[in-house]
Amino acid sequence: MTETIDRFAAIIQAKGITVFARIDQQAEAEKVGLSLCPTQLLLFGSPKAGTPLMVAEPTIALDLPLKVLAWETTDGKVWVSYNDPNYLKQRFSLSDELAKNIAIITPLIHQALFN
Repeated sequence: MTETIDRFAAIIQAKGITVFARIDQQAEAEKVGLSLCPTQLLLFGSPKAGTPLMVAEPTIALDLPLKVLAWETTDGKVWVSYNDPNYLKQRFSLSDELAKNIAIITPLIHQALFN
């Protein structure tokens, strides 16, 4: 799981995309005496790409910066989840032009997972 998030973070940083935060949710759970399978959340984005979206639809800030969640199950399988750009486009009634600002997430995740 950590390798998956590391690989994705390296890919987006190489593209000039900022990693705003990386939250190790397993470590946070352990701090309060709870157990959780390895789980990390990566928050990332570009103010140049995200700001026009927030100008057009301020409530999209609920979903920006973009996020990728990776977690490992008890049998060792790693899963990755994120909000699909088409979902965000529909949810916030974004124009095709504005939706292009967040469309990069899908190919970058595929690059991290399958290359």
